Amino acid sequence: MPGTPETTPAARQVSDAPSPRRLLSSEKVYEGRIWDVVSDTFQLQDSGDALTRDYIDHPGAVAVLPMNEQGEILLLKQYRHPVGMDLWEVPAGLLDVEGEDFVVGAARELAEEADLAAATWNVLADVFNSPGSSSEAIRIYLARDLTEVPHAERHERTDEEAEIEFHWISLDEAVASVLAGRLHNPSAVVGILAAAAARVDGYARLRPADAAWPAHPSQR
Repeated sequence: MPGTPETTPAARQVSDAPSPRRLLSSEKVYEGRIWDVVSDTFQLQDSGDALTRDYIDHPGAVAVLPMNEQGEILLLKQYRHPVGMDLWEVPAGLLDVEGEDFVVGAARELAEEADLAAATWNVLADVFNSPGSSSEAIRIYLARDLTEVPHAERHERTDEEAEIEFHWISLDEAVASVLAGRLHNPSAVVGILAAAAARVDGYARLRPADAAWPAHPSQR
């Protein structure tokens, strides 16, 4: 059919894959409080011209979509200064504890930001937040069988986190909010849509919490 791309065996399964290129030099050009900016010079092909790209060198992050027994999900409202907006998000945080297991980090963020613990964990999605400008890899979990963290053990939230507000919302309403352009946080948007897709078969095809994460920089 005219204008239809050819289908090859490799194209039938769409899967991102590592693609090592010849690195000529790498320099840290900015050292920040949380992440650095790196300038890499590399070649796409052995005989190709040298290219230079600056990007954020990021430790990665985890995000959690908490779901209660009624199938509602928890969203948190938090101020984000770079965009100057209050955003409805899901609990999330940096993987900045060296050697910490990914799901342990996710459980820590769930407790610190939402005062919740979960007995059932699955992977919803793995994403790069902005692969053209950052190495940040994010793993988004679905957390179920929730219980509240005892008051005496709750994390004291400060700065922007001190203003966090909670709101339980049905998954269908959350999907509608995404499609209507009312939600913008990438972890929330991806997590909500992934959960809606996974709900079709009762979340049976979701990966276990300890599934391999080869896209994370620490695993490559």
